[in-house]
Amino acid sequence: MIRKATTTDIDNILDITKACAVHMESIHIHQWNAHYPNRNAFFEDAERNELYVLEIEGHIIGCITVSTLMDEEYHPISWLTPNTKNVYIHRLAIHPKYQGKGYAQQLMSFAENHAIENGYLSVRLDTFSQNKRNQKFYESRGYQRLGNIYFPKQSEHPFYCYELVL
Repeated sequence: MIRKATTTDIDNILDITKACAVHMESIHIHQWNAHYPNRNAFFEDAERNELYVLEIEGHIIGCITVSTLMDEEYHPISWLTPNTKNVYIHRLAIHPKYQGKGYAQQLMSFAENHAIENGYLSVRLDTFSQNKRNQKFYESRGYQRLGNIYFPKQSEHPFYCYELVL
């Protein structure tokens, strides 16, 4: 079941993202760290009603932020659609125990369907350049890679921006 998250879900969400960070570190993907993702980001997502969780048998196993706010870092990218009515995906996470079972696909389908039902032009996101699995995941869903951005507190390596035109 996918539902809107509340601020009371944030501790569980942080447990998931910390487990994901440890898992990624173990396979030499230095994407998430003590700076990101953090409690404040999830709190703001929940307060804006843009944070969703995936529950299995009453346990939160994943999350996704479906936002309409364009991060400043995204401005230099030559997007495929105008910057008028777009959805931005952030902080997609599935607990490592549940990865590889299609749950991330479910969350992305949910976000894309939400965007279609609400008349958005596209779905935009970024993923770490060193995370080849994520790149294949988004490309297999039809996302087009458009450019690079940097988050210095996270990594010296770029993040790739993607867009799916709806």
